[in-house]
Amino acid sequence: MYTNIWSKYLPIIRIVMKRSLAAEQILTLNAPDFERAGMKRKSGYKFSFNLKAGKLKNVIIDLPLASSLAAVLIEDKVVNELIQANEFYIALGPKYELTIRHIPQPVAVPEEK
Repeated sequence: MYTNIWSKYLPIIRIVMKRSLAAEQILTLNAPDFERAGMKRKSGYKFSFNLKAGKLKNVIIDLPLASSLAAVLIEDKVVNELIQANEFYIALGPKYELTIRHIPQPVAVPEEK
């Protein structure tokens, strides 16, 4: 249902995800895009999820806005390559701000004998 909205933002989300490898990024989305899709809630919409190894780490079936975004991201070749090698935290705040954060993997330190 919301796939068209997220597909519109996909090119910029790709760029923001790449930039998030260096620092957390916030992308302000256009609220009227969501309102035209029938989303009119004064408090806005909030969700968050993690992507790792090309998959979702948590269940978001109850949130169609979130599951649509996750599906668009996972199906995109460029984004899928990014999430194969990295873990990302993605959240939408009530002011239609999409936060994308890279979660660095812990580096294994060899034990000294």
